Amino acid sequence: MGTAPTSDQGQTEAETYDVIVIGAGAVGENVADRAVQGGLSVLIVEAELVGGECSYWACMPSKALLRSASVLRAAHAVGGAREAVTGTLDAAAVLARRDTFTSHWDDAGQVRWLEKAGIALARGRARLDGERRVIITGDDGDQRTVLARHAVALCTGSEAAVPPLDGLAEARPWTSREITSTETVPGRLAIIGGGVVGCEMATAFTSLGSRVTLLSRGRLLSGVEEFAGDAVTERLRADGAEVLIGTTPERVDRLADGTVRLALPEGRELVVDEVVVATGRRAGTRDLGLETVGLTPGEWIDVDDTLRALDADGRASEWLYAVGDINHRALLTHQGKYQARAAGDAMAARASGASRQEAPWGAHVATADHAAVPQVTFTSPEVASVGLTLAEATERGLRLRAVDYELGYVAGASVHADDYRGTARMVVDEDRRVIVGFTIVGDDVAELLHAATIAVVGEVPLDRLWHAVPSYPTMSEIWLRLLEQYGRVSATG
Repeated sequence: MGTAPTSDQGQTEAETYDVIVIGAGAVGENVADRAVQGGLSVLIVEAELVGGECSYWACMPSKALLRSASVLRAAHAVGGAREAVTGTLDAAAVLARRDTFTSHWDDAGQVRWLEKAGIALARGRARLDGERRVIITGDDGDQRTVLARHAVALCTGSEAAVPPLDGLAEARPWTSREITSTETVPGRLAIIGGGVVGCEMATAFTSLGSRVTLLSRGRLLSGVEEFAGDAVTERLRADGAEVLIGTTPERVDRLADGTVRLALPEGRELVVDEVVVATGRRAGTRDLGLETVGLTPGEWIDVDDTLRALDADGRASEWLYAVGDINHRALLTHQGKYQARAAGDAMAARASGASRQEAPWGAHVATADHAAVPQVTFTSPEVASVGLTLAEATERGLRLRAVDYELGYVAGASVHADDYRGTARMVVDEDRRVIVGFTIVGDDVAELLHAATIAVVGEVPLDRLWHAVPSYPTMSEIWLRLLEQYGRVSATG
């Protein structure tokens, strides 16, 4: 595996690998896997659990917390089934099921996967120490130096940002980590932030029995179409959550009895058992030694489309890559893994001197980051989107037409649930007659998104989409209804 020690300028013996990956989350694992498959030796370094944020504190535990309530809601939405459902959600059972998805915060299975894949693992904190040089400090304080022949990939992701609200940091708030790993359900819960994390956790813990207050500076889910955030707001309120739009706490205090007091505008006070901060993420770059390679600690790292780090003048590094959240292109696990595959393949191609496919949509670039990022927010209702919102597409100067359709009018939706409600929107580039954005809101719509992603990535002409016939009666018939709403070019010309 290329691990034989070599002399480091006549001073110390340092291990050398073709590639060193810092961070063994989902992104780092995929970079390493692709590089190994390309014939390179790889060392991956992890300071916490192999598998990273997504496996233990984000994607998997959060969706496990949400799923049980989603199933119960689905049963209550169908006559004949609702009469058979007499119980309520068992919070303890939900938490226990969540624990199975995190492997009880044990990474032994992930470590076995690394071994099987031929990827060497080092436990500890890694810092750059100049070009292609990494110092690893173990939990015992011992240090070792490793060198990279070809590439170092920074895959340390992002971490929860705590805004500078008066008293908030001192109040020891929960972040996404604490809320997704909690062993108890707080009786009263305040969530600061109306983005994906805030909305999903408000949905989950309202269903688990918490009295939830969600505070948001602006409308919920501001990064997607407005009707999506409105639908989530309406459902949260209907389910018993208090949603305060345009509200930011003026001060937060942890009281002597362990509760938390939030001072709100106009003299209102809110006392809760726990407060969750869900106001965004910051780059996981504060202690990576970026200053030794001319970059700024604590900042996001700009990259080219092959994920090579850019310097202040926009020049791409020959050896340093920044993959996943750390580059701030698309803070989503699946998008980071997509980047990782491109980066790992690019490393292998550069190392072997093979030709590279760096034109848009080529094998060694992450083009979708710019044009076709899919995302599902697992609230009730679910929000699924890909590509550009109507506002974003307008800002790009495209000649557009947006087509909306009520999903509840589709036969498959009416069968799926009684009184089904939902909305779909496609945003069409009128000059090319292709879809550049798609948003759908409704219960159980997540699995409809990939069809839209294919349409956007493939730039499938609307005239050809007429020949992609949806099965009846399924909710996929929404595609036919959207096309009908848009209008078909006459077959006679």
